[in-house]
Amino acid sequence: MAEILLEVKNLKKYFKAGSQIQLFKKPFYEKYYLHAVDDVSFSIEKGTTLGLVGESGCGKTTVGRTILRLYEADGGQILYEGKDIAHIPISSDKTYTKKIQMVFQDPYASLDPRSTIADIIGEGIEVHKLCKTKNEREERICELLEMVGLNREHRNRFPHEFSGGQRQRVGIARALSVNPEFIVCDEAISALDVSIQAQIINLLMRLQKEMGLTYLFIAHDLSMVRHISDQTAVMYLGTIVEIGPTEEVYQHPSHPYTKGLLASVPLPDPDYEANRTVRGMKGEISSPINPKPGCRFADRCEFATEKCRAEMPKLHEIGNGHKVACHLAGETK
Repeated sequence: MAEILLEVKNLKKYFKAGSQIQLFKKPFYEKYYLHAVDDVSFSIEKGTTLGLVGESGCGKTTVGRTILRLYEADGGQILYEGKDIAHIPISSDKTYTKKIQMVFQDPYASLDPRSTIADIIGEGIEVHKLCKTKNEREERICELLEMVGLNREHRNRFPHEFSGGQRQRVGIARALSVNPEFIVCDEAISALDVSIQAQIINLLMRLQKEMGLTYLFIAHDLSMVRHISDQTAVMYLGTIVEIGPTEEVYQHPSHPYTKGLLASVPLPDPDYEANRTVRGMKGEISSPINPKPGCRFADRCEFATEKCRAEMPKLHEIGNGHKVACHLAGETK
């Protein structure tokens, strides 16, 4: 069996969204919480990629940031190589900041404009004391630049002198500088031109093959996720509604939301696009603040029953490692 590198169990992350005074009820005020991540579970095998897809605001980025402990988890476990790291203080143990790195969405905002490329890439090397001499550090920085398709001469330049694709390559080099095992790619290509996106995807896949990296690839571009991922998880309003081998999920979607998401991908046919409707999806996305009981997708699902509105469905396997959280799985088309 393949080795599980990361396992997330019942992960929760809530954000306080204010309170409302209640004059005639107790307690005097009621707190409101945004359920950004609500009971999320998945695992990633070593050397593979899990694609995490869903609409904007569904909680994908919060999952990634909580795994990196940029956010403190409000519940659940984050098991890295079998050890729960959810509540280990970063200041007291830098082991996992070295093993787990992140490539951010915005290549313009994620690089310090006042620092040279050498300083940006070399910061992690210095923090973790990976090079003994200045010359060794410089050589390592040049090696990383060439690894991501840039030149040695680029090390003395500043971020504003580069294009978006080049800046994202710098971000990847920075993540690789501490020899990580696991990288969270948070919408790493969404801010780039379409012509550059494929180059970055191919770079990530080459680096994974050469270095044995494991990825959590967060995106909303379904075609790119299908290209790079071994497993795909579909999120909706803080919960995972479907997960499984990528081709299984794409060819045999079982949850109404997954079906609607895949059916909403535009086709290069204006006449077809003007007349088609996406079955299984209607209305607007519900509020994630103090959500109602039952399936989060029930208000938008044309197949929803009273059971769907009253009881939250659990992820259950329907074959070939394919899991879905739907009371009606297999009954809808």
